[in-house]
Amino acid sequence: MFSIIGIVVVFGAVLAGYLMEKGPLLVLMQPAEVVMICGAALGTMLIANPIQVLKQIMQGILGVFKGSRYTKKLYSDSLKMMYDLFGRARREGLSAIEADIDDPVKSATFSAYPAVMKDHHVRNFICDTMRTATSGALDPFDIDQIMEQDMEVHHHDSTEPVSALSTVADSLPGLGIVAAVLGVVITMGALGGPPEEIGHKVAAALVGTFLGILLCYGLVGPIAGNMSKTADEEKAYYHVLRTTMAAFIKGTAPILAVEVGRRAIPGHVRPTFQELEGLCRKKEPQAVAA
Repeated sequence: MFSIIGIVVVFGAVLAGYLMEKGPLLVLMQPAEVVMICGAALGTMLIANPIQVLKQIMQGILGVFKGSRYTKKLYSDSLKMMYDLFGRARREGLSAIEADIDDPVKSATFSAYPAVMKDHHVRNFICDTMRTATSGALDPFDIDQIMEQDMEVHHHDSTEPVSALSTVADSLPGLGIVAAVLGVVITMGALGGPPEEIGHKVAAALVGTFLGILLCYGLVGPIAGNMSKTADEEKAYYHVLRTTMAAFIKGTAPILAVEVGRRAIPGHVRPTFQELEGLCRKKEPQAVAA
């Protein structure tokens, strides 16, 4: 929502200032310049990126307008889910949760928290880690290192669309200059004609530079910046999951393990100790169905 408001403010302020100086609005309506700049920018993005990155860019742009999913409720639900899982493992042994982590879709423990489990990366991160822990083949330090490595790979994948979109943003002023140069070429061909026609063609050429710079610093660049912050929020979320699981695997009691994880949550979305304790003390879901 705030992203939409921001875009309206950017373009509204630019147009308002232009109109305050009695600028003719129709001069800015140059479809040919828009086609050249936006088309060339799209083409450079297609040239530079594989299909999976292009899909991530589209998903990231949509995510900018949906708002952040890393809210206080998501963190609270995630820690409550971990507490339920750890509680069963502590009471019945790690083997008791093997059915849950092998098929989380059918698990009552996981299914009770759809907001957490709808992200298959999160689901795999939790289940793969706990599956490794139940095997008993690695010590807690090694499992923690595996989680760190997994997070680094995922964060790298998350930042690839940000880098790609930032590159497009950086190219827009140059593409605006290309459009302006072509406009000057057209203007040169019109020399000797009516002054009004020449003036219109010069204005159209300058609009190309204007659009390239505005789209770079007023739209595409900020969207890439927002996507970068989302990737950082995602990394922080994974860090909380990692910290919580690492604490439990080392032998910490479930309620203390989730408290360790709570302390890793960014302050603006961190639940209080009382809020998390009250949530965790509620009745947990039944065991996975046979």
